[in-house]
This record gives sequence, C-alpha cells and structure tokens, in this order.
Amino acid sequence: MKKNIIALAILMALVGWQCSKIDSTSQKLSLKESLESNVAEINNAISIISSTKGYQLLSVSAEGVKQDDSFKDSITLEIIAGIYDYQPDPHPCNHFYFPYKLFKKTGESDKLIVNLPDRMVLRPKYLHNFNGTDEVPENNFTIIASDYHFYYTWWNQFDYKLDADFTLDSEDIGYLLMLVSGGASNGFSQSTKFTFTEGYSVITENQTGDTTKMSFALAEDDDTLMAETVMYISNGLKRKERQYILSIGNIDIKRSTGIDSIQVYLDGVLQKNAAAKIIDDDDYNNSFCHKRDILLTFDDGTTAKLSELLKPSRDILRSLVRSLGEMYLAKHIVDYIAFCIYYHSI
Repeated sequence: MKKNIIALAILMALVGWQCSKIDSTSQKLSLKESLESNVAEINNAISIISSTKGYQLLSVSAEGVKQDDSFKDSITLEIIAGIYDYQPDPHPCNHFYFPYKLFKKTGESDKLIVNLPDRMVLRPKYLHNFNGTDEVPENNFTIIASDYHFYYTWWNQFDYKLDADFTLDSEDIGYLLMLVSGGASNGFSQSTKFTFTEGYSVITENQTGDTTKMSFALAEDDDTLMAETVMYISNGLKRKERQYILSIGNIDIKRSTGIDSIQVYLDGVLQKNAAAKIIDDDDYNNSFCHKRDILLTFDDGTTAKLSELLKPSRDILRSLVRSLGEMYLAKHIVDYIAFCIYYHSI
C-alpha cells in the first residue's frame, strides 16, 4: 500500500511538471501572436467600458452650458461639506452666474454629498439653465466627494483636487481622482484617473512648460493594457518631439532623439527582426488616440496597422482621453454645483 502511494505521488509530480512545461512553452508567444492577444484584451475592455453608466457619465460635454465657467475664487471642502438635495427655489436671486438656488442642505457630513436628477448630470445644460417652470425629476444620482478644493490666485495660479464617487439609483458607477496645479506663467500639471466599477480604469497625465508631456493609460486592476507617452521640447511657438512610447500589453514601441530607427520590444527584449513605422497626419497632437498611426512589420514579413486592429476602440479611447483632459465632468458638474452651493450660502 505504501509503495502504491509513493508511486502515485511520483506520477502526479511528473504530470504536474509536464503540464508546467507545456504551459511555459505555450506562454512564449511571438511578437505577432502577442500583439493579437493584447489587442483582443484591449478591444474587449473597451467594449465593456462603452456599455457602462460610467462611460455615459464621462461622455458629457459642454453643449448647452454657460460659457463663462472660469471661477475666480477659492473654495475648500470644509466650506461646503454636508448633504444637499436638488430642491430649486423658483424665485430668482441677484447673482448673474447662479440666478437660482438649486440645492438645499438636508444633513451634516464631513464630505460633499449631493443628490440630484441624473438628467442634470448626463445633460448638464439642464443644470446650468434652470428656470422656475421646469419640472423637478427624482433625485436618483449622487456625488460623494471625500476631498475637494479649488485654490485660485489673481496671478492665474491654481491648485485643484477632486476625489469623488458617483452612484446612479444607489449603484456605484465610477470613481474619479483629479489633481491639477500650476498656472499660465509657469505651465501646469494635471493627473486624472477614472475607475469603472467593472475593474477598468483610464488615466491621463499632462504637463506643460519648457517640456510638454502627455500620456494616457488603460488598465484592468493593476495590469496596464495600453499606455502612451509623448514628450516635447518647446521652442517658442514650435515644439519638437523628444520621446514617444506606446505600450500594448507586453509590447513597447519607442522612438527617441538620437536613435535613427523606431524600436520594438517584447517583454523588454529588443526585436531585431521587427520594424515599426509611425504615420502622422501633420497634426499638432501626435497621439494614437488622435491621428497618429503605427505600421508594424513582423518577422515573417507580414504587416499590421494599429488603427485597423483597434477600430472602433480608438474612437472610444479618444473620447475618454479628451473628456478627462478637458475636465468636462469636473468643470461643468462638480465645480458648478460646488460654487452654486458656496455662493448661495454666503
């Protein structure tokens, strides 16, 4: 009996080793196979994201909102903390930018918690252009800001932070973290991350000054599915691209000053028999999410254009990156609500 047990243990160990060997071999994909696998993951992620309420929230635009949204004041979370419900007062007051008191404080909190109709968020023109005859829908959307400040000085220097969760019909639909600092004289830096409840997130970073840097990333939990970084050196009105990196899973495509060719890496290893060509449309914003394209040539001589492999994911990525970069959600909804509450409480 004891001999049988030992023999069985040895057999199981051999089978396990063989399976491990097979798995290890199967994981060594070629550049072409790796690209196909990574692209499939990105397209799947974007397909899931595009059907979420979080994506619908990020798709809000400035259409129909008031154009003078350049606030010239400073505000902190402590000033406006509390629970507020959308309960507009139909009687106008003497404030040009905020002619109606839209929110009523209904409770205490160390956070800013605002309940309002989803129509006001998904179509912010209704929030910005209320009149006394409007029907008031149900407050089924909630903004929960655990951190918020907007510091502004007359020298056009500012420091901004928003840390907020969003719920629709009591269900989480996303989380936003945004940090912005700087000003017109010395450039600014901006970092924004929106996390979907499905586990995906989109991150953008922008930095201006003598060196301009723009980047975005698409991630699933802690794994980066796709990322791009473009770095420029500014010289007056002109700028010269200094570095470009596009990562698609475990594949990196790099171009730097001082290097003649575009380098392609797989798992950090330079692929000497592969080639890449960057195709630009003479556009100021040379990002793959805009108009830049890349033609890859594999070891077997076949080629693939990234724009074709990632279509229509690129269009959705473009809209996400633009929305986060231009701060639509923060400017036209959260900031507008925060200042509306602030100006009607002083």
